[in-house]
Amino acid sequence: MTTFQAFQISRNDNGEINAQIENLNKKDLPQGDVLIKVHYSSVNYKDGMVSTPDNPLVKNYPIIPGIDLAGVVEESDDPKFKEGDQVIATSYEIGVNHPGGYSEYASIPSEWVVPLPDGISLEESMIYGTAGFTAALSVHRLEANGLTPEDGPILVTGASGGVGSMAVAMLAKRGYNVEASTGSKEHENYLKRLGAQKVISREDVYDGNLKPIQSERWAAAVDPVGGEQLASLLGQLKYQGGAAVSGLTGGTKIPTQVYPFILRGISLIGIDSVNCPMPLRKKIWHRLADDLKTTDAFEEIKSVINLEEVTDTLQSILQGNTRGRVIVKL
Repeated sequence: MTTFQAFQISRNDNGEINAQIENLNKKDLPQGDVLIKVHYSSVNYKDGMVSTPDNPLVKNYPIIPGIDLAGVVEESDDPKFKEGDQVIATSYEIGVNHPGGYSEYASIPSEWVVPLPDGISLEESMIYGTAGFTAALSVHRLEANGLTPEDGPILVTGASGGVGSMAVAMLAKRGYNVEASTGSKEHENYLKRLGAQKVISREDVYDGNLKPIQSERWAAAVDPVGGEQLASLLGQLKYQGGAAVSGLTGGTKIPTQVYPFILRGISLIGIDSVNCPMPLRKKIWHRLADDLKTTDAFEEIKSVINLEEVTDTLQSILQGNTRGRVIVKL
């Protein structure tokens, strides 16, 4: 390796952001245990946030964004990994405070690296990426809370986004009756092709009037949205239902009351994909290659871009104008 290309974001003294493709070399990467030739990355809402001025995520510039990456090991100081191994690295500080996946090469601490499970390819692992991992972790946690397909319909909010699309496909494969909520009516057929039995509007979940207790509608919910919509759906969960929450696109405040918790025994389950312990992380990745694998939905969900298209795509995801999963081919 002499030089390689990377999409890098810098900030000048006036706080203005500049994002462009740079030619870098190995010394521009941090010292790390595992040097990876990156084949694929992906685009997540968090990547979009990293590209904005005065975001609370990035401590030091320049930064190579891309919180997900998959590729092949070229060098390793850790005997757990050897040259030629196919690996995945997502979350932790990658793409935020450690150079990430929008680069032909990445140097990653070995404790952040997961061997690619049998049953999925490098490309498929990035169709999942953090969004798919988060969806799978949500399903896993809800099932650990006792959820079964016999319990009734499952709500997925923000269903046309990355986490939502993946959750719809995974739940449908597991035999659940999925109701998909979206703010974009044009995505109805797409969501039904992923396996949703019913598609509803976000206003069907939250019409602007918050009530602590409403009629019981859903056995559980996968919610990457948060905010007032989450507060509203909590009051519509069935007895001992649960909501797995993983996002904040709808806001960070949940103006709810204690009644759904003490009168219906519901559970609010937080989903953290960033610092998920490695034993659980590996378990979820193996489920993604096994009982949660949604091969039939991959072509429906994915779109592929190159580094030159990253800037526009980051703006699109912040504006809510992307659908499914966008992967970056290096």
